[in-house]
Amino acid sequence: MSIYDLSFTDNSGNEIKLESFKGKNILIVNTASNCGYTTQYSDLQKVYSDSVVVLGFPCNQFGNQEPGNNQDIKEFCTTNYGVKFPLSQKVEVNGPNAHPIYKHCKESTGITNIGWNFEKFLISSDGSITHYLSSHQVLDIV
Repeated sequence: MSIYDLSFTDNSGNEIKLESFKGKNILIVNTASNCGYTTQYSDLQKVYSDSVVVLGFPCNQFGNQEPGNNQDIKEFCTTNYGVKFPLSQKVEVNGPNAHPIYKHCKESTGITNIGWNFEKFLISSDGSITHYLSSHQVLDIV
């Protein structure tokens, strides 16, 4: 299976197919609005461009730091950080209900579990996962 075979539902209810991003670098990141790393939204927005697609996946699995509903999350990100990149509906990244994109990324890299909010997978323009970044790692490789 390729990453391009997968899709997600954005926070407005639209299906987004990853195949629509073929030929671009993709940065997949699990996000939260009440985390010490939440300010990374600003850096993620700066990285988002024609050649790098940032996809945010709000998740409440770490310290209940994403308690809002999809509309609350979108409003928070837009108002406080000017986020324009796609955000999914709230997902799980670990466990039996982990989103298929996260299952694929973890299986492809040998990562057993996502450890915290704002951990990132960088997917190259050919669809291969090239980097896994923990929450505290900077985005200078993008």
